[in-house]
Amino acid sequence: MTWLRKPWVGPLAFVVVAFVAFSLPPYLTGDRLQARVQSDWGPHYPLLVVHVVCASIAILTCVVQIWPWFRGRFPSWHRRLGRVYVVAGVLPAGLSGLVIGWMTPFGPVAMVSTVLLSVLWLVFTLLAWRAARQRRFRDHRKWMIRSFALTVSIITNRIWGVIGFLLLSDRVPEAELPQTIAGISTWAGWTIPLLASQWWLERKPKRAVAERREAVPV
Repeated sequence: MTWLRKPWVGPLAFVVVAFVAFSLPPYLTGDRLQARVQSDWGPHYPLLVVHVVCASIAILTCVVQIWPWFRGRFPSWHRRLGRVYVVAGVLPAGLSGLVIGWMTPFGPVAMVSTVLLSVLWLVFTLLAWRAARQRRFRDHRKWMIRSFALTVSIITNRIWGVIGFLLLSDRVPEAELPQTIAGISTWAGWTIPLLASQWWLERKPKRAVAERREAVPV
């Protein structure tokens, strides 16, 4: 019954695991040539490895963290995985993302997007952490939803990249195509999920609206 009440849990977990299984292995070999992003800047590759590995930890633990059944059934493990999400996931992935974003080979538009994404990811996650430590669980939930939206934005980034390639491959000169697609996908990849998460937080469920209307005297 829990799975039926939360039908998004299973598909989301499947997509995340499949994405990590596809994206992570090339960065565990130590072979710079297998990296999907190439740069002439020396420290880029080791920082990219740190970013990919730690972001994988973040996205895997985050899926478990937002699973209502797990939170309710195993609160102590929820707290432990929360620490892993922050300390081993978002913090190193976000800090390394700041640097490799600044040095991205995909141009200034992608650079600004990636740096801003990294900053917001770190800020939202630390605000969620602080709210939990202060036992402000309502605020903790809100900041974690925003943090989660940015965590999974790497997946939507790839989707927008494919769409951009299909729409622009015949319209943009080949030399300009990578930066153009990167600029579009990096911005759309995280702004759309973040806006969707904010809508989710501000929405008024039909049940709550109905209850308020019934409470108003006629």
